[in-house]
Amino acid sequence: MEYVTKTLAIAVAATTLFVSVPAFAESQPAPMGNKPHTSTTKVGTIIDVASSNSSFKTLVTAIKAAGLVETLSGQGPFTVFAPTDAAFAALPKGTLAKLLKPENKGTLVKILTYHVVPGAVYAKDIKPGAVKTVEGQPVNIKAKKGVVSVGNAQVTKADVKASNGVIHVINKVLLPPDVRL
Repeated sequence: MEYVTKTLAIAVAATTLFVSVPAFAESQPAPMGNKPHTSTTKVGTIIDVASSNSSFKTLVTAIKAAGLVETLSGQGPFTVFAPTDAAFAALPKGTLAKLLKPENKGTLVKILTYHVVPGAVYAKDIKPGAVKTVEGQPVNIKAKKGVVSVGNAQVTKADVKASNGVIHVINKVLLPPDVRL
């Protein structure tokens, strides 16, 4: 319960930041500022961070099936809008199993890369509007009354840091406009 409370508090704080920020910084890394280094713990790559979080088991499985582990473990930086296991479970029955089949790898890659934006874009750098994804098509970001949405998904936790970018947790799987399940 404490985890849920903290997550909710972080999401509310982050969404407040989303509303007031002047620029998205489309494909350029976000400035890191001059904050003093206070931790000796090394943060892993996006794949390492996702793999160590029990809410992203399905996402990691999909990334492996799509052959994107090496890419998302690379230098980056990347911003990943990461759907939770619950988001994948909400897909129509049988959809995930179908997408994970080798013959549907192209569609799976298209869907997963639609969740990735070039550059490390933190909450403080986001402005509502259309943002081009690695997949090539834009996704629309909205902020209304403290709620930030990416496509049809809501950001539930922002700014999960990784050594090669940042993860923003979302509650739905995003689909490129030309993908039908």
